Amino acid sequence: MNQSQEQPYQDLDELSIVVADTTTHNPNSTVSTSTFTTATIATMTATTTTTSTSTFTTSIAAVTGYDTHDAASTTFISLDGDDEVASSYYPPTPPQVYDEMIEKIVSETKTLVEVVTPPTPPKTPTPAPVDPSRLKQELQALSTPKRTFENWARTFRCVPEQYYTPNTEAEIVKIIHLARILGKKVKAIGTGHSPSDLACTDGFMINTDKLDHLIEVDQKNMTITVEAGMKLHKLHDILELHELAMSNLGSISDQSVAGVMSTATHGTGAEYPSLCASVLDMTMITATGERLYCSKTVQPDIFNAAVCSLGSLGIITTMTLQCEPAFRLENKQEPAKLDHVLNNLDSIIHSAEHVRLWWYPHTDNVVIWRANRTTKEISTPKPSWRTSHWFNFHIYQGLLNICRYIPGLIPTLSRFMFWATQSKPLERVDDSVKVFNFDCLFPQYVNEWSIPWRHTAEALRALDKFIESGRVPDELTSKDNASSSGLVQKTSSSSPLKVHFPVEIRFVKKDNVWLSPAYGVDSCYIGIIMYRPYGKPVPYKRFWAGYEQIMGAFDGRPHWAKAHSVSYAGLEKAYPKMAQFTEIRETLDPEGMFLNDYLRRHLVPEEKALSV
Repeated sequence: MNQSQEQPYQDLDELSIVVADTTTHNPNSTVSTSTFTTATIATMTATTTTTSTSTFTTSIAAVTGYDTHDAASTTFISLDGDDEVASSYYPPTPPQVYDEMIEKIVSETKTLVEVVTPPTPPKTPTPAPVDPSRLKQELQALSTPKRTFENWARTFRCVPEQYYTPNTEAEIVKIIHLARILGKKVKAIGTGHSPSDLACTDGFMINTDKLDHLIEVDQKNMTITVEAGMKLHKLHDILELHELAMSNLGSISDQSVAGVMSTATHGTGAEYPSLCASVLDMTMITATGERLYCSKTVQPDIFNAAVCSLGSLGIITTMTLQCEPAFRLENKQEPAKLDHVLNNLDSIIHSAEHVRLWWYPHTDNVVIWRANRTTKEISTPKPSWRTSHWFNFHIYQGLLNICRYIPGLIPTLSRFMFWATQSKPLERVDDSVKVFNFDCLFPQYVNEWSIPWRHTAEALRALDKFIESGRVPDELTSKDNASSSGLVQKTSSSSPLKVHFPVEIRFVKKDNVWLSPAYGVDSCYIGIIMYRPYGKPVPYKRFWAGYEQIMGAFDGRPHWAKAHSVSYAGLEKAYPKMAQFTEIRETLDPEGMFLNDYLRRHLVPEEKALSV
């Protein structure tokens, strides 16, 4: 031991060995080794957390009256258990001195410290084997077998073996245990709003609608903790009661809290990151049935992986979100021309707190939408047929249905709808939620990617050329660009496309959530759409393929909720933390309980996909 360092007493057995060694060196001692050891251990138990070597040495001196720096006492304070050191310091001291010193230590030590017997640690009980038939019986009331699930856009459906609607976290744990025993896959769903097969499974589906309770509102720190199945509409109502609001929102609030965060859903605003950046902590149930808590400071790597994890790490049950005082927004939107917008893009992005653009393909018409916080009184535009639901929903849907049979009318319809609804400036002031959210009309095919801000103008010009010519510009279809994006589709036809409006352009501040499309880079999201009037199909795949080639060529990353064609290899190149995320996923869910077809395509290396 380095005697120059103050070391706490850590190992009672080592001290006993040294003391026993001392009595062994003195064959005439009348104090037994076991007696001394017992007394010493009792004393050390009481001092183990606070007493250093020098302190204990001084205490021996005070009790015995002997100089603790002579050779004999050096043997007593050697805590390294080294018999050779102890024996080498054995002094030529008369036997009666040893007996006197040891007896005095044994009798007087109790006056220095209270003798405390360490509690016996409880034995970990061996878990009783889980009876699957009993679990099935307990969960029967929560289950609907072979219930068909269909997403909101009616583009994907599945028939899970069991469709569970649990009321509590404990019931989720039981479902996980049963799935593990039976070797079933598990997928949690909220609203099913993702226009992809992200929520689909043929195993156990867990609907989280009933896990929607408020846990806590911290008015001082402006945070709220809720069960993760809560819908955003309900979250807004609760926040309003406490004069709080989310800082930013997407276009709708039908989704669950967990669904919005775990897909990195976003709003718009140059200084506002994706919604998942507002998550402060969370809990989830892992594949072993363990309740795992993580936050920005507790297990931060797991946290940064789990916040946007698409349900692949476990079932999220609670989340704490950062809010701000409730606020109103003054919203102004005005018509503009595409070239003007692209030539002045940087100044437009920063011209308000929240800016979005709607471009009408087949035209050069753009709507600039701006919103700023305000204390003005609520004011809304006077009712007009131009902005009415019946016109934008029913008339527009009917006209789109006609265009299914006569696609050549689509450019004319795009120009007409811009004139009817967006050719005049509009202004209003309202609560933040009502300004952020708007009607998404009817089912649709949707695709959306993020690219770095600096590529926005170039990407939109390339998209315009592709729509009008039917061909992706040659400079964007090079072998390097195609391979780097990991795309599995390519365009072949060269006839012009006929596509629906709008192309929506939004701007998001970078964040540090590992799988957020805005991870580490200020991002522009470009979303395209093809409506499905009356739920009927429309051609879209060639549009999607060319669009993805263009986005991939500009360092794009697909929105996780949307259907896309990028493989794991392409995503690993696009996301710097994908390898670390995969390592955490394989640790928390080594058997792939939470994987489905979508997740295997995009989150599992090709060589491992079959094994899970």
